[in-house]
Amino acid sequence: EHMSTPASVGRHPIHPMLVPLAIGLWVFSLVSDLIYRFGWGSEAWDAMAFYTLAGGIVGALLAAVPGFIDLLALPPGKVKKVAVAHMAVNLCAVVVFAVNFGLRLNAAPGAAVPILLSVVGVALISVSGWLGGELVYVHGVGVARAADRAVSSTDRTP
Repeated sequence: EHMSTPASVGRHPIHPMLVPLAIGLWVFSLVSDLIYRFGWGSEAWDAMAFYTLAGGIVGALLAAVPGFIDLLALPPGKVKKVAVAHMAVNLCAVVVFAVNFGLRLNAAPGAAVPILLSVVGVALISVSGWLGGELVYVHGVGVARAADRAVSSTDRTP
């Protein structure tokens, strides 16, 4: 059972093209925090954590738009339930990172609570990534059917 995604360009889903931006920025934000917190780098690492956290929020919101369009196209059933859980966990992560961002506006460099929130946020996006992987690799969401792949391969000229 394969399901196409309406938010795509040239039959390539947009959502999975955008999610690595938020994931990479948030993970790097946490790494930057740890580098600063453990004294392995200057205050520039604290600033890096702040800006990459903010960039991750922007990236997540950009990725959410095609993700939500794709969700709306799913028929009722198990796959849609997994997709709703994926969305809910992602929204929780964005809230955690948004609160984190707000706290950092006035927090001391290397403060523990924002770093802890980053750990929680990265844990949440890990769970969400697992659910997203289930949608694609178990349920075939966004994966072209074999018949469609055969047609597209005949479109190519050798």
